[in-house]
Amino acid sequence: MKSTCTWTKGTASTVTNHRGHEIVLDLPPAKGGEDTGATAFEVCLMSYSGCVNTIFQLLATKMRIEFNSLEVEARGEMNNGSATLTDVEVDLRIATEAKETKIAKCLEQTLKTCPVGILFDQAGVNKKYNIIKM
Repeated sequence: MKSTCTWTKGTASTVTNHRGHEIVLDLPPAKGGEDTGATAFEVCLMSYSGCVNTIFQLLATKMRIEFNSLEVEARGEMNNGSATLTDVEVDLRIATEAKETKIAKCLEQTLKTCPVGILFDQAGVNKKYNIIKM
């Protein structure tokens, strides 16, 4: 895996993964940027919701959980003057006929294997999860 970040102008930069994908990073105007992209910090939280969504979908397929819709929303907090995330709450919204216990088991397995979540665990981030059937 490889990532390269190249400054473009002001506080903006472009990051590539060397597989043909890139994203623009920038700061909001309140922090001196032009808001042409998400902040690197926001991308961390976005990566977490994306990782949970992807791993859950893969495991749900293996567990024969059929669904019509899947959405993962992550909200992060920086408490007590912390410079980084201290708490993350995740809502997994799923349209399915599957039993809640089966969905919970799939989410449990997802959290054990999601590499971004493992990084959050190692950083001591408190996490809470909610399953919302739609």
